[in-house]
Amino acid sequence: MTGYSLNRRMFVTTGLAGVMASTLSIGSSAEEAKLAANEATSEVTSKDGTPIAISRSGEGPALILVGGALSDGSGAAPLAKLLAPRFTTVTFDRRGRGKSGDTPPYAVEREIEDIDAIIEALGGTAFIHGHSSGAVLSLEATAKLAGKVTKLSLYEPPFITDGTRPPPPADFASHIDGLIAADRRGDAVEYFLVDVVGTPAEAIAQMRSAPAWPGLEALAHTLAYDVAVLGDRMSGKPLASGAWDGVSIPVLVMDGGASPEWIRNSARSVAGLLPSAEHRSLEGQTHNAAPEVVAPELERFFLG
Repeated sequence: MTGYSLNRRMFVTTGLAGVMASTLSIGSSAEEAKLAANEATSEVTSKDGTPIAISRSGEGPALILVGGALSDGSGAAPLAKLLAPRFTTVTFDRRGRGKSGDTPPYAVEREIEDIDAIIEALGGTAFIHGHSSGAVLSLEATAKLAGKVTKLSLYEPPFITDGTRPPPPADFASHIDGLIAADRRGDAVEYFLVDVVGTPAEAIAQMRSAPAWPGLEALAHTLAYDVAVLGDRMSGKPLASGAWDGVSIPVLVMDGGASPEWIRNSARSVAGLLPSAEHRSLEGQTHNAAPEVVAPELERFFLG
């Protein structure tokens, strides 16, 4: 099979809907080690006592990068490196991932409290940039943490808001839960990628044999967390008006010009519901947008 370059950077940077339609590349393990060497790692304690692992780099206004499904904080490291000359960038392992804890029971509110704890550690206010399902979590956190997020950037929140693609099976959330409960973690990842994301089925055999696959299986239980973050908003129905009326701060909503129509429509729909939102489409980019393309947009927006 041709057309797929499968490796760790691909898996940890794509997030929900990200494996769909791109030929992706990765830096070497030496590059990853170099990125890590320039970061200060620590942890914050969330309201329920859960430790959340964070990596901080750079100097300037605080900017938190929030990743999507099947990713940990390392996925945002290349973008953080590019932003570090202008910002204090913070990447983190969302609960249940990497070096962070995972106190049960899960609730979206707990993840919002995790972000709140990071903001408090940074002085009480911060910018946030969220990718994919991490964009949805970032938007929900901004709505709940009034005054603490001063500007917000979202890249391709993966709602399905119209008929440009079929919604996932109605029972997809419970099916994933059942596979995890049966310790069929690889099957849960495969089901998510094929039936929810839309990854071509013929790619899965190669993915399963790739060195990155065990890392995906290790994160499989967190798929339910991202499903909870998205709620019922992958149904093909328009987003409810007034859902985020409390978000009055400046918001940048971006999509990739080469991404599928449904996710570009989602970005436009979100922007249309926010009173102070700006929508931009990044020419030639997909869900896994190049950090060197995203970074200048974030600098322009957050520092403008």
